[in-house]
Amino acid sequence: MSKLVATSVLLLAVAAPGCRVEREGRSCPDEMVLVDGEYCPEVRHQCLRWLDPEGPYAQFRCAEYGKPTCLSPARTELRFCIDRYEYTPPGASLPAVNHSWTTANALCRSMGKRLCNESEWQLACEGEEIRPYPYGFARDAVACNIDRSPLGKPNAGLFDLREPGDARPLCVSPYGVVNMSGNVEEWATLDRPTDPRDRSTMKGAWWLPGRNTCRAATTGHGESYAGPQVGVRCCADPAGATERPPVMLR
Repeated sequence: MSKLVATSVLLLAVAAPGCRVEREGRSCPDEMVLVDGEYCPEVRHQCLRWLDPEGPYAQFRCAEYGKPTCLSPARTELRFCIDRYEYTPPGASLPAVNHSWTTANALCRSMGKRLCNESEWQLACEGEEIRPYPYGFARDAVACNIDRSPLGKPNAGLFDLREPGDARPLCVSPYGVVNMSGNVEEWATLDRPTDPRDRSTMKGAWWLPGRNTCRAATTGHGESYAGPQVGVRCCADPAGATERPPVMLR
């Protein structure tokens, strides 16, 4: 069995019951997976146990979450394609970095895709079960490329601790999307931007000891920011669908 086939079998095997994973037909390109499910716009996650002592980062890393609560009166139906892995340039072994929202959007467009809306990114990560982490409710620094240190040297920049997209097959979401927690941070488009000049948000965090949850977001950098930890993952509309603007969630 080839490595690609074996990985695909594993991804389907760990998909959570009740999450609709594409198995028949091809609504999406081979490198993408179909996400078809109900998204909760507003969620409450309760951390049962924090990892770090009292201080400014005491409530960043949650060791275990309880059952989530959907606070929205109704869920939103979403159906879209998303890249299985972070974008890795042809011939490279590591995911691309140093992309801004602008260059990431242009890259996706050049491949006939687009950046994911934040709601799409989050549903692909958490599934209809609304998992805080793509793999479940308890934090796992072995499953995903997170909680790495040291991060770098003063005034010398970050150590490059990226890993190949298929290095951690257990870092997988209910829909079979890999590395949505850690490795490289990924750009998405806000569903309801408060400033039309800045539609950007970064999702998933990177290899640092951070929140690394599906709902966590880094905002405020602006569409032109690029960094050595920021990469690209694209979305697309399924075959036969008409491309649509961001979903304005209730």
